[in-house]
Amino acid sequence: MNFEVLKRSHVKRNILIGVIIVLILSAIILTFTRAKYKITKSLPLVNGTINYELSDFNLIGAYIQTEGDNYTQVDEIPTSGYEFNSEKSYCTVNDENINVTLSYDMETQNLTITPLTTKGTKCYLYFDVQVSAGDIILANEGDVEAIISKGTPDFSQIATTDEGMYAAEDDYGTSYYYRGAVNDNWVQFGTDSSGQPLYWRIIRINGDGTIRLIYNGTTTNQTGTGTIINNTTYSFNSSYAGNEFGGYMYTREQVHGLEISSDAKTQVDNWYSIHLVDETELLDGSTGFCGDREPSTSSSSSNGLGGTGSITTYYGGYIRLTTNKSPILTCTNESDLYTTSGSGQGNGALQYPIGLITADEVSMAGGVIHSFSNQSYYLCTDQAYWTMTPYYYYRSSRAHVFSVNYDGYFTDDYVNSHAGIRPVINLRADVTISSGDGSASNPYVIAT
Repeated sequence: MNFEVLKRSHVKRNILIGVIIVLILSAIILTFTRAKYKITKSLPLVNGTINYELSDFNLIGAYIQTEGDNYTQVDEIPTSGYEFNSEKSYCTVNDENINVTLSYDMETQNLTITPLTTKGTKCYLYFDVQVSAGDIILANEGDVEAIISKGTPDFSQIATTDEGMYAAEDDYGTSYYYRGAVNDNWVQFGTDSSGQPLYWRIIRINGDGTIRLIYNGTTTNQTGTGTIINNTTYSFNSSYAGNEFGGYMYTREQVHGLEISSDAKTQVDNWYSIHLVDETELLDGSTGFCGDREPSTSSSSSNGLGGTGSITTYYGGYIRLTTNKSPILTCTNESDLYTTSGSGQGNGALQYPIGLITADEVSMAGGVIHSFSNQSYYLCTDQAYWTMTPYYYYRSSRAHVFSVNYDGYFTDDYVNSHAGIRPVINLRADVTISSGDGSASNPYVIAT
């Protein structure tokens, strides 16, 4: 009996000792595990997230461009205003350069290293000042001072050769516009509903650095109806018996009213809502489109009041372009400067940042009203289309708007006749170019 009691006592003791050992080992493992994760961070990569120890991988240098080839080390990687320089960035192991490919996504802040390297890797990332699309375009056209020194061209003559860029003041500063048979102002931006890229021609770089484009279809060799929206024509306004119907927007019996959209604006907005609404963040809504409805002060004009009237109303565009051959890029009346709601500039009447070309821009590009056809300048597409500039209201008859004809002939037409619509947009001043040189075979591609 005494032997059996002793045996049971040893069993209990051994179990107790085992439990204590297990607890001690668990505490040791937990302590080491906690210590390990205290020095572990996550590095987000394009192909996944990995854990690494700080001693295994060190991002020890981030450098931003200050001027020319000069760079300054910074404590944090920049989040905007710079672009990653993959060619200059590099990694080392034991102070020796290693053969890896580095890429960095500024938007997601993800770094990719291929192949992922060994313990002791140190990387140095370089970031260049981001160059805007407008700066690149201007640089490709030559020296800005040389463009300005060209002065003002002869607007009484059509431009049939490549005259390059000229400068003129707009509502925001100095604008640089293309004139004549240029072929280095092509841009690829956006896609249509079937996924095909959309192509545009640059009209000008606005005074605020935004870039004004006019739609040209889904290929760079597009002509005819392919250069207008929906491959069809529309009236500018189906109503015509009143001078207010020459407005891109209008109010009955008012000259500068904004209550009702013209037929042309309705079509432009519908097209935008299908094709470009996802690109809105890359467009500027504060840079306006001038649909100048200011009645001329010419003695041959009526008093400019809205309504049918019995005297012809000549608008500012008529006197500037028909009589004086002196186009401008400024807008006389803020009520006629179409901008988006909340922009703080212009009339704020637009739902979307899109409009039409002005008659003054057609003149600057190389058209001469009622003069000669011009099949050479870049605005000729073998298709008639509307501008957004009123021409005149003829007595008790119909409102007229400037337009461009099939052979590039710069003219005017009744608002209730039919012509194509080529939308115009303004790219933001900070957009960048991912590739291209502006030619038809290699258009500027806007980075998205």
